[in-house]
Amino acid sequence: MFDLLPIFSRVMGVFLVMGVGAFARRKDWLTRDADASLARLTANVLLPALFIDRILTGQPFESIAVAWVPPAIGLVTTIFGLLLAFFLARRIGPRFGLESDGSQRAFALSAGICNYGYIPLPLAQHFYPDAEISLILHNVGVDLALWSVGVWIIAGGKESSTRRAILSPPMIAVVVAIALKQMGAQSSIPAPILQMTRALGDCTIPLGLVLSGAIIVDFINQVRWRSSAGTVIAACGYRLLIMPAIMLGTATLLSLSLEVRQVIVLQAAMPAAVFPIVLARLYDKDTTTALRVILSTGLAGIITIPLWLYAGRLWLLGD
Repeated sequence: MFDLLPIFSRVMGVFLVMGVGAFARRKDWLTRDADASLARLTANVLLPALFIDRILTGQPFESIAVAWVPPAIGLVTTIFGLLLAFFLARRIGPRFGLESDGSQRAFALSAGICNYGYIPLPLAQHFYPDAEISLILHNVGVDLALWSVGVWIIAGGKESSTRRAILSPPMIAVVVAIALKQMGAQSSIPAPILQMTRALGDCTIPLGLVLSGAIIVDFINQVRWRSSAGTVIAACGYRLLIMPAIMLGTATLLSLSLEVRQVIVLQAAMPAAVFPIVLARLYDKDTTTALRVILSTGLAGIITIPLWLYAGRLWLLGD
């Protein structure tokens, strides 16, 4: 039986790694000056290495068409989540304290996209190892949605950065790895190179979680929780209740492989992603609203992630 205790235990383990990052920041062992370089190292070196290692050493794809089902689902579900959040923020946002254009756009971006990397990846490695490659491919679609529709929302409909996502090192790594896999060329790659990608890839999740914890703790004291009850309720209701129900309910109507269903269960359970803070600041929107969404769903996620993983396994996977 897949009971709740192992899920809670594993989820707490992930959040404890983030707690180490927060503690290191408080002790000034991980300084803000190091954030940018560590983020670039993770995005441009470690993540591509992780993707190359998992794809080349994983099970072969049935076909290229099958390989691109997860990215298509990631793209569609993320665009839907972003647009629905933006629509709701415009229509009923003022009732929940989202009165300005900037706060509504920040809410839509933050609540519309889930944490699709550093939290679900270690959970996939533990609970659904066969779905790890599908999750990686799924995240390609999420990135495309983020840098197109997501940036369009936060920038006020004036800009899109899809080209940045397409030409990013993780995206290039996925495409190259899939091509090598389909050609059967992975057996020709020297063992030291595969050992290198495995070693670098294994560093990705711990470093990403530590860095996320350090960044989050920087902003905790900036949030006025008493005056943000409406935004917190709206964020948790949308990201942790409405979207999981929509994603799991829709998936039951589709003919999907077991691995893709497992990915949907993982993604449905996730709180808001951390990166929208960066975009909200970059485009001079309401960073405080983004912080409220991310921190409230992240804290509530300690409880809701295990519950949704359990419910999703019963609902979608039939266990």
